[in-house]
Amino acid sequence: MNRARVLIADDHGPLREATARMLASSFDVVGTAQDGQDLISKAEVLNPDVIISDITMPILGGIEAARLLRKSRSAARIVFLTIHDENEFIRACLDEGALGYVIKAHMKDDLVLAINAAMKGKRFISPSLSMSKDRP
Repeated sequence: MNRARVLIADDHGPLREATARMLASSFDVVGTAQDGQDLISKAEVLNPDVIISDITMPILGGIEAARLLRKSRSAARIVFLTIHDENEFIRACLDEGALGYVIKAHMKDDLVLAINAAMKGKRFISPSLSMSKDRP
């Protein structure tokens, strides 16, 4: 079975690098991006299976980048990796077609699970968020 090709977008360089190292044993990390515009450019060239994206990035945020990728008919599945735990962010990401929503504090436990779920077309939200009755 082929390993999923992953593109990582986050404006914090050390976190991008740590995420890439963490995922390298399970997935093919094909590239990284430092903002939403860079993400869109690299996604068009690299054609990843899964995009891991932060929400809050300069130039173009992750949610807007996801919207533009969806409009361009990108087949990449999107998993957000973020510090934001508010319902409005979760809903906005899911509304743009994201299959995963992982809180950075739980990435070691949740990110691989989220990517694997996304590859199967299933949704994954960090369980720490799913415990609230009012979550989407």
